[in-house]
Formats: sequence, C-alpha cells, structure tokens
Amino acid sequence: MQQQTTRRAHNFNAGPSALPLAVLEKAQQELVDFRGTGMSVMELSHRSAAFDSVHNQAIALLRELLSIPNNYEVLFLQGGASLQFSMIPMNLLQPGKKAAYAVTGVWAEKAFIEAELVGDAYLAASTAEGNHKRIPSLDELKYDASDAYLHITTSNTIYGTQWKEFPRTGNVPLIADMSSDILSQPIDVSQFGLIYAGAQKNLGPSGVTIVIIRKDLIENANKSLPTMLRYSTFSESNSLYNTPPTFGIYMLGEVLQWAKEQGGVDVLAKRNAEKTALIYHAIDEGEGFYLGHAERDSRSLMNITFRLKTKELEDKFIKVAEQEGFIGVAGHRIAGGCRVSTYNSVPYESCKAFSEFMTDFRKKHE
Repeated sequence: MQQQTTRRAHNFNAGPSALPLAVLEKAQQELVDFRGTGMSVMELSHRSAAFDSVHNQAIALLRELLSIPNNYEVLFLQGGASLQFSMIPMNLLQPGKKAAYAVTGVWAEKAFIEAELVGDAYLAASTAEGNHKRIPSLDELKYDASDAYLHITTSNTIYGTQWKEFPRTGNVPLIADMSSDILSQPIDVSQFGLIYAGAQKNLGPSGVTIVIIRKDLIENANKSLPTMLRYSTFSESNSLYNTPPTFGIYMLGEVLQWAKEQGGVDVLAKRNAEKTALIYHAIDEGEGFYLGHAERDSRSLMNITFRLKTKELEDKFIKVAEQEGFIGVAGHRIAGGCRVSTYNSVPYESCKAFSEFMTDFRKKHE
C-alpha cells in the first residue's frame, strides 16, 4: 500500500504553536521504543538514567544556545508563565521593598496584578492609554535603585510589540517574561536577574516553563514559602523534586538540538527577520487596506498584529485564510483583528505563502 503524504498546515498559532517537522518525525520514531529501552519516553521513570540523560542534555543545550553564565540556574517548572506571575513576587519581593512593573500588554498587566496581591508593586510605565501600540522608551521607565526588581514582558503576544533594547538597571534585578521571543535572537543573560518562558511558543510543547535565575536571588529569596513555591526547592533538586513533565522536557531538548543544528540563535534571528519582513511588507504595501496595530519601531518579530479596513473584510479574510491552509490567523479574543505568529519553527515558506495570499486578497477586494 502506498503511504499517503500528510499535508502540513501553515501553522501561525500563538501557542501551542508550530514545532519543527524534523523533531516531530524523530519523536514519532522514538515514541514506542525510546533508544532501545523498550519503553516510550513517557513511560520512563524520571529517576532513571535514561531520563536523566534527556533532562541534563536539555539544560546543557539551553545553556549553550543562550550562553548562560555559571552563576545562573536553569530550572524546569510547571504552571506556565502564569504561575511565575505569583512565584516571582512571593520569592523576591521582600517586606519593605517595592517592585516596579512595565505594563505593555495583557500578560504584563496580569503579572502586575498578581504582584499587587503579594506585596508593594507599582507601575514603572504603562502603554494602556494608546491600546498598547508601542514599547515605552527607556527614559519613560520610573523605578528606584532600592526596588526589589523591575519586571518587563519582552514580546507582547496579543498586541504585537517587542522591546528592541533592554533597560540597564544596575543593582536592581531585571526580570523578563520571554515566553513569546526566547531563543529568537541573541540576548545577554547577565543583564537579567531572572528570565522565564512558557515553552509552548518557541521551545516545545506546552507543559514546561523555563526559569533562568541568578543564584544569589535564590539564596536571598523568601524561605517561608510552601515547598513547591520556592525556587530553592527546584535548584537543589535539579528540577526533579517531584515528577516533571517528562515528555515535554524530551521535546524541549529535541527542539533545542534542532536549533543548534540550524546554526544557533544568530542564524534563527536572521531567518526570523526575513520571515516577518515578508508579512510586514504586505501590510505596509497595502496601507489603508491593512492596518498594522504596533508602531513601526515597536513591531514584534514573533507576533504580527493587524486589522483590515472593515469588519466584514476582516471576517472574510480570516475565513478564506483558513480555507487556504493558514491556521491561527484570527487575533486574540481581547484585541480582535488578525495575528500571525512567526516563531522559530514556522518555515520561511509559510510566511512567503501568507504574504502572497495577503497581496492577492487585497487586490481582489480593495
């Protein structure tokens, strides 16, 4: 019987999102018998030597790809970035201290709200007045040298904005939610006190949360928290205090290996810029028909947001796009409009095809 070739969708979902086909195919091959163990990776004990190798290799690859210094711990947690909204102030916002938050979108606001429940948190900047169309300038940020930390969200999935330059905060730890753009471009990890990211956008399937945290922050953190809410619990146990999401970590490691084989973060960054340029060009070329949400100097390389000139055209555009195999084009329910997420694993060919679709749709309906 002739094997039928699976037709892959152009997957622009914002998360869970596209995974490299090569990684999916390898996982498929190893699903039943993982490296001669006679078991699936999902059946392995997290205390076994076989899984220990998977776990430690994923940590090593992330350290290598992001050039993570030795004075940082790499933790694999659960609960998504949303749990980190609470864990960060619980661990790091000590009594008598304040925490500063730059609110540039929905997720940044959620992080701020959680911090207010825990301790004294205040706004360092907010772009809510302009419906989060831009990233604040560094001069706009208002925080104090005595603050516990400054929190930012590096790429705003819903509104399509991204920080192009990070504040240099001196002795104030800079904390960043990088869920939408981690591994998409080079960063200086030493500029941050803590970086966190849900894996389901650029790193793997949902279920794993990456935390990269400076060791001194763990040492000085609140020690009176419940066990599962302390960073020290996971740093002392190599993230194996309880049963981790083993399959998610396995897939994370395979995606990191794929990223390394592509040439690393520098190559991925160049490719991402080329991919998004195709779609932004279609928006700008059709200015008036397509209405980009983010200001040009704040545009995200991961999440492209736009509207069409009428609601009727917008609905038709989304419907026809899906019929043509472009999945995940509808905007977030809060913001509406259209959104195209072009994470590392989204092929150049998908972005090119979508750009051509946008141009063709405009010519037929303008």
